[in-house]
Parts: sequence; C-alpha cells; structure tokens
Amino acid sequence: MPREHIVVGLDIGTEFIRTTIGQLTAEEPHPSIIGVGVAPASGLRRGNVVDVEETVKSIAASVEEAERTSGVSVGSAYVNISGGHIESQNSRGVVAVSRADSEIGSEDVSRAVEAAKAVAVPSNKDIIHVIPREYIVDGQEGIKDPIGMSGIRLEVETHIITAATPQIKNLRKCVYQAGIELEDLVLSGLAAAQGVLGKRQKELGVAILDIGAGVSDLVVFEEGDVFASSVLPVGGSHVTNDLAIGLKTDTDIAERVKLEYGHARPGDIKGKETIDLGELTQGDEENKVAKKLIAEIVEARMTELLGLAKKQLKSMDRDGKLPAGVVLTGGGAKLPGVVDLAKEQLGLPAQVGFPSDLKGMIDKVDDPSFATSIGLMLWGLDNNLQLRTTNRFGSLPGVQYLDSVKSVVKRFLP
Repeated sequence: MPREHIVVGLDIGTEFIRTTIGQLTAEEPHPSIIGVGVAPASGLRRGNVVDVEETVKSIAASVEEAERTSGVSVGSAYVNISGGHIESQNSRGVVAVSRADSEIGSEDVSRAVEAAKAVAVPSNKDIIHVIPREYIVDGQEGIKDPIGMSGIRLEVETHIITAATPQIKNLRKCVYQAGIELEDLVLSGLAAAQGVLGKRQKELGVAILDIGAGVSDLVVFEEGDVFASSVLPVGGSHVTNDLAIGLKTDTDIAERVKLEYGHARPGDIKGKETIDLGELTQGDEENKVAKKLIAEIVEARMTELLGLAKKQLKSMDRDGKLPAGVVLTGGGAKLPGVVDLAKEQLGLPAQVGFPSDLKGMIDKVDDPSFATSIGLMLWGLDNNLQLRTTNRFGSLPGVQYLDSVKSVVKRFLP
C-alpha cells in the first residue's frame, strides 16, 4: 500500500466549479487540503450540462488553478451529479444463504444487493447508487453487517438512486474532454453529507439540505445510514432572478445585492435602511431600495424552498422527527437569517455545515459552499483505502470517514 493517497473532488455546479485536492499520509491521521481551484461555471443550467464546450473550459480552469496551488497534476477525480432528473426509491433484495453450514459470506451479501437492484428503471435512466440500509437475517432486523452470522434467509433494504442516462454521458464527456478520468459519480447531497456530517448526527437522525444555485439536494440519514433522498427544483439563482425582477435591475447587480445585502428575515432589518443601486451600477442617477424589500424577496423564495423540503420530509414520515435537525450547506446556506427561517419553517434544529478535521489550506475551504467538493475528496479517499462496503454504483456513506482513518494509518507504518 502506498504511504500517501492523493484524491481530487470536482464539484461541477451551476454557478461555480470547485476543485479540491486532498492528501492522506502515514504521518497525519487527518486529510490535508493541498490544492483548491474555483472557476465560474458556464454551460450548465440547473445542474444539467447544456453546452459541452463551455463546461469543459470551466472545468479545465478550476482544475488548473488547483494544480497551480498544489503542484500536483490532476489525472482523475470524483465528480458530483444533481438535477431534476435524479430519482430515488427503496428496494428489498432476498436470497437464500448458499453455504451448507448456513454461515453468511460476502458472496451472499453481494447476491442480496444484486437482487435489490432488480427494480423497474426507465430505459433513459441508470442506477448510480445502491446503498444498503440494513440487513435482515431470518427475520431479525437492524443488522448492519451480516457477514459471519448464521442464517438461512438473507434480506437487504437498499436505497437506490437513478440519474438520466444522457446527463451521465454528458458529464462524463465534459470531464474526459477536460483531460480528467472520472473515478465515480456521486449525488451532490451525499457528497455534501460526507463533507460535514458526523457519525452521531447520522445515528440520531439528520437531514442535510445542500442549497446549490440551480437545485437543492435533500438527504435524510437515520441510524447511521441513508434513509431517503430528493432533489428540489429551487436554488440560489432563483433568489437572484427574483431580485432582478423585483428591483428592476440586471442579474449581475441582483447577484451583488444578494451577496452583500441579502437577508432571509425581514423582521431583522431595523428602521428604514436603504441601499443605492446607482452606486453598484456606477450610474449617475440615484436609485434607492429599501433593505427590507430585499429581505422580503429573499424570504419568499427561501420559504418556498423550505416548504418543498418540509413536504418531502412529510412524505418520508420524518417531519419534525429528526433529533439532529437539518444541516444547511451550499452557497445558499450563507444567507443571513436562513438558519432561523429554517428552524421556523421545518420545526427542527438547524445549523450551517462546515467541513472540519482537515489540515492544510483550510482557510480556502472553510465555507459551506465547499461541502460537496470536500465530501467528494473524502469519498475518494474512503474508496481508495477500501474502508467501507462498496459496489460498482457507489459507496455506502453510512460510516464516518475520520473515525476509520485512525485505524488504517497503522497499516501505513513500517
């Protein structure tokens, strides 16, 4: 086994493409961030590739910046996927234990997972994740690892995530044409969860809401494993568009207004404070806008997003039933007041999720918008070190990465 592992997480977002290069060595139990690259995204809409050439240029720009900061040449990367085409369902696989002495082996587990994959999938969809939630041996539920147990009948409850085949092919093409080998495609929400959630949160029950520009990903964990997932058709760019319409300005100015003056709770705006759009546009005419109006526009769209999340939690029968609450990530999580609004709308504890327990260039990634990129990098390190149950469609994100690394480091040492 090599004494160091270098893995790249490539977050292809609607507005920005973020590249994170991580390294794990025998001497340090925590991953180090050795390279970071951020480039404006072009050629994507709501998480979907709409212009291959422009997307390739954006990916290359982000990766080149990360290469310059790290001094490492990027040959492959773990890449995220999201968008309205993502769908999920739960499925059960059942097999008879094959060995004469009734001891369950890894081949029995593999056959059970294969059986769970026998679900109706449209011809234009591909399975990207098959995630075991729990195993059942002769009716005994709640088993996390059945290997070595005795039984006659083995069942597995899985969470299956599918994506549109054309979008998978388009992403692969863009990454390949940028000169990078695609190691694995990971749902954005799962990657973000890998970047910021802890083992205890997943055990208690937690939802992660990754607020991207075009769409938002909602993933629920319970008893350490993925319980359900969904992609919501609202993101930060919708807030920008609303501001452009409401303030009668262009989207570039609206984006600046959102970043500099945006707030999700109008009640927190004191008095009759205003801003002058003329100063932002460098125009001669004064154009004053009330900060409270800006907050009202932001609140309306964020309330819609949180309402969609609440509806999904109700459909999962987890509305108000997650002790660890909801963790917000993505660029939209940085809006002032959004945490309090989430508490009100969802009736759950809420907080912003930040990557933690990292070394190196942490000042560059100490931001909820880097959760997905960091999570992809950690996902890749996990896969390379074979620290968790895997299959060819993806990894099981139910084991906390950093807890596992400590035991593995011993195997690096002479």
